[in-house]
Amino acid sequence: MLNLQRLRVLREVVARGSFSGAAQALSYSQPAVSQAVARLEAELGVTLIERDRRGVRPTPAGAALIEHTEAILARMGAAEAEVAAIAGARGGHLRIASFPTAGATLMPVAIANFRAAHPGVTLSLAEGEPEEIAPRLRDGEFDLVLLFEFPELGGDLGAGLRRVDLLEDPMPLALPKSHRLAGRSAIRLADLREESWVQTSSQSPCARHVVRCCHAAGFEPRVSFESDDYQTVQGLVAAGVGVALIPELALTTVRDDVAIRSLRPSPVRNVLAATPSGTPVMPAVATMLEVLRSAARGYRVAA
Repeated sequence: MLNLQRLRVLREVVARGSFSGAAQALSYSQPAVSQAVARLEAELGVTLIERDRRGVRPTPAGAALIEHTEAILARMGAAEAEVAAIAGARGGHLRIASFPTAGATLMPVAIANFRAAHPGVTLSLAEGEPEEIAPRLRDGEFDLVLLFEFPELGGDLGAGLRRVDLLEDPMPLALPKSHRLAGRSAIRLADLREESWVQTSSQSPCARHVVRCCHAAGFEPRVSFESDDYQTVQGLVAAGVGVALIPELALTTVRDDVAIRSLRPSPVRNVLAATPSGTPVMPAVATMLEVLRSAARGYRVAA
C-alpha cells in the first residue's frame, strides 16, 4: 500500500519545482525528501521524477500518480472534516425513535430547537412502542430513543442501555361529561368497578397497566372497545360506551363532551430517553438529551 506521506512529498516536489523547495515547505531536510521519493519509486518500480537544468518535472507515471494523489488527499481532508463536524455536533446523522404520544408532543419541540442550533446535523425520527424500539436501539439501528415505563414494574432497562429520566406522565380518567362521577374532582379507581372500559389494544403496555391497576383495586375491568388512537378513545368515551385512562401526553386536545378527572391514587408512567451504554455518547446525542430535558421541563410547566 502506498504511503500517504510520501505521496504528499512527491506532490510538493513537483509543485515547488525542486527538492529543496519541497523540503522547506514541509519542514523536512532535503535528504529526507530525496529518500521519500526514492522509496516511492522503488515501491512502484518506475521513475516518477526527471531532473534537468530547469529543475524537476514529473514523468508520465509521476504525473498520473500526482493526479490520483490530489484526489486521495481531497477525500482524506473531507473525511477528517466530516468526522470533526460529527464530533462537534456540526454534522452527521442522528437517528431517533419515539413512542407515539411523545413523538407528537415532546419530539417536535426538541427537533425544532435542535435544528435551529445545529442545522448541519441530519435528523430522522421513527415511531414504535417501547418493546419494539428498545431492541432496535441495542442493535445499533438508532442513536437515541424515547421510552416509557411504569414505576410499579421497576426501572431496569436491561443490559446495553443507559437512561435519562425526563418526566412523569400521569394517566387521568376520561369519562363522559354527563357521567354520574363527572362532578367529582377526584375519583377512586374502585368507584369504577361496574363501568365498561375503553383502552388501547390488549397487548399494549398501557392496556396491561390499566388491567394491573384495576386488579390492585379489586376488580377485573370489563373492556368493551379497544383502539390505539387516543382520539378514537376519546370519541368512544364521549359516546358513553365506556371510561378510559389516558396519559396526559395524549391529552393535548380534549373534546368538549369529555371530562378529565384525577384518580386516587393516580397511575403514572415515567418517560425517559435511552442511549446505548457500550459506546461513548456522541456530542450530537448529548446535545439532543439536553434539548429533550428542556422540552420536558417546558411541558411540565405548561401542564
